[in-house]
Amino acid sequence: MKGLAGSFFMEGRIRTTEAKAKELRPFVEKYITRGKNPTLASRRLLIASFSPAIAQRIIARAREMADRHGGYTRIIKTGVRKSDSAAMAIIELV
Repeated sequence: MKGLAGSFFMEGRIRTTEAKAKELRPFVEKYITRGKNPTLASRRLLIASFSPAIAQRIIARAREMADRHGGYTRIIKTGVRKSDSAAMAIIELV
């Protein structure tokens, strides 16, 4: 899940299966909430979970959402994948 979250923070939007997107949403929103308060402890917890570059990206994106009280992500259903008929979705930052 951390690998998928790292890709999400670097790109800002990823295409994945609907089930993975629904699992990723609370995981990502927790880290964005942590990044909104950039104390030393918060930075260290983010760096412990991700690389320093991704942690900086999380803090930068969290500053943009300083006035929001949750609901940082959006899931858009895009249909099914042809190979195995898995439901696909795009998860992005609002």
